[in-house]
Amino acid sequence: MPDVLEVLEFWFDPRVRERWFDSTPELDEEIRARFQHRWERAAQGALDFWAELPEGALALAIVLDQFPLNMFRGEPRSFATEQAAVGLARAAVRAGLDQALDPGRRAFLYMPLMHSEDLADQDESVRLFEAGGLEGNARFARHHREIVRRFGRFPHRNAILGRQSTAEELEYLASDEAFKG
Repeated sequence: MPDVLEVLEFWFDPRVRERWFDSTPELDEEIRARFQHRWERAAQGALDFWAELPEGALALAIVLDQFPLNMFRGEPRSFATEQAAVGLARAAVRAGLDQALDPGRRAFLYMPLMHSEDLADQDESVRLFEAGGLEGNARFARHHREIVRRFGRFPHRNAILGRQSTAEELEYLASDEAFKG
């Protein structure tokens, strides 16, 4: 499946890898130009067949979970396919597809669970990262889970999603400990 390979080759290219968690406007624009059409198709379910194979499930998770965070940074659309990505991750794990992936790549199959505002997804994220020996990711997963446990959501998303922040959330967001996405 050439589309799957294109996504994986792009995402795991060293040039992109160094910007996974510290993107630039130029990289965001490149992802939008190259992959927005594919994201739109995935959002409609037209690429669900990718999830039949481990590499396809991984590529689809990246398209549904990672790419919109770049393409639509600061917009509500950046979270539009989050739940589809969570469902994909859960189904891939149930089917054992994650076990066929290199651990470094597997992390991106689990990532939608870390991005979810559902505490059960957060618990599963921590479990998977820890069980997979992905301690660096597990540390971030535990951090994300504690935010969701404390607030029931990620406060840094409130402004983007038009949600009212509580006084406790505003105090947290103004603090040095705040996670801002």
